[in-house]
Amino acid sequence: MTSLLPSIQIEIAPNPTAAVIWLHGLGADGNDFAGLVPELNLSGCRPIRFVFPHAPSIPVTLNGGYVMPAWYDIAGSDLLSRQDAAGIAKSARGIEALIAHEVARGIASEHIVLAGFSQGCAMALHTGLRHGARLAGIMALSGYLPLADTLATERSAANAATPVFMAHGTVDPVVVLAR
Repeated sequence: MTSLLPSIQIEIAPNPTAAVIWLHGLGADGNDFAGLVPELNLSGCRPIRFVFPHAPSIPVTLNGGYVMPAWYDIAGSDLLSRQDAAGIAKSARGIEALIAHEVARGIASEHIVLAGFSQGCAMALHTGLRHGARLAGIMALSGYLPLADTLATERSAANAATPVFMAHGTVDPVVVLAR
């Protein structure tokens, strides 16, 4: 069994019936987007639990082996050469465990949104499109789909029609728009 990733949890009201699992980018942690929740003005929404997990700290090849929070190692600046399939799979298992934990707490998977920024976006797309039960949606900000060549055989029919909101800035120097 995969242990649960440490996380920050914010409930906008008691007894949540929906959840957003929001994954941070390379070098950040769960605090990166937690401060955004009060700014969202969700007063008219159903009770939502926001979960902001912390990626483990690992050496990142692209950054000279510097140890930092990362969902997986990045070997090259093009983001596609020598992809860390083992690291991506390990993080996907951790994210799947978070989804399962929310389901065990009474939130149906179709009421769970998987969100991410940059490297967290990559993990939201990778995990969400392969997840075996329908999700409410995937929010993908300033990222890309890692291991895209395996998606056709690994994707889940459960999320074939799941809404995906994907946005990217036009002057992002880290994840180029073409990704």
